[in-house]
Amino acid sequence: MAVLPFTPQLEQQLRDWLAEDLGRGDLSAAALAGRSGRAHWLAKQDGVFCGGVVVGPLFRLLDPQLQLTLLVADGQPIHAGQRVLELAGRATALVAGERTALNLAMRLSGIATATAALVQELAGSGIRLADTRKTTPGLRVLEKYAVRCGGGLNHRLGLDDAAMLKENHLAWAGGVGPALAALRAEVPWPARLIVEAETEDEAVAAVRAGADGVLLDEFSPGALVALVPRLRGLAAERGAPVVLEASGVRPADLRGYAATGLDLISTSAPITRAPWLDLSMRFDPPPL
Repeated sequence: MAVLPFTPQLEQQLRDWLAEDLGRGDLSAAALAGRSGRAHWLAKQDGVFCGGVVVGPLFRLLDPQLQLTLLVADGQPIHAGQRVLELAGRATALVAGERTALNLAMRLSGIATATAALVQELAGSGIRLADTRKTTPGLRVLEKYAVRCGGGLNHRLGLDDAAMLKENHLAWAGGVGPALAALRAEVPWPARLIVEAETEDEAVAAVRAGADGVLLDEFSPGALVALVPRLRGLAAERGAPVVLEASGVRPADLRGYAATGLDLISTSAPITRAPWLDLSMRFDPPPL
């Protein structure tokens, strides 16, 4: 089950997102002053739900006594017409937080749903689906949480998580060997050293130079069927395993990579291409 640490930074983001919608205050609030209310969310599409973890904290910034009942956990499938959660609290708070909460949950549920569909394409292959750093500014932590809820794996959260050498690094440093040597002298020992390889020669050089992982960019499945065992053999000779990952893979071609023996396929598609999953908030009529 995916876990989202609720940090002070995330709380401040929720405050900022509410302020974006509320501005100087909800001008419709006077009609609801002093009233309490109940509401529920309905799924309008099939998919994977995500975002419930932030609904309570967001609404409680408006009403500390708000009661939330999650009927579906993040990462669980939902179906059109299904009730997802229930809310009870001050009517002004329910109305004021509705749009921000739904926007977040619809965005995150869309990502979780798209991730789950791609993960299913790799089912039984032993290959994990990972995300990338192509995320919406300000939403990276939540979007990567949504990927986990869909069954995917998070790649680097930021540049300080692992050291990845890309084509510019290799060109400016003078090749794979010098670039890795420079990192090994400076990068703290827990961090992984990864090389993005665009050719077979670069991939071989990366394994021989001691890279922890090699990201094989835009290789065809046919090329990888031969290359992956070769790289595994080189890693065995050096006495340390290597993580082999493919990138630049079109989502429609995922099944073609299932028999390559890779560890990971990374793609930005679940985040950059996912449509929002339609959810709605319905208000229960007041008692007679």
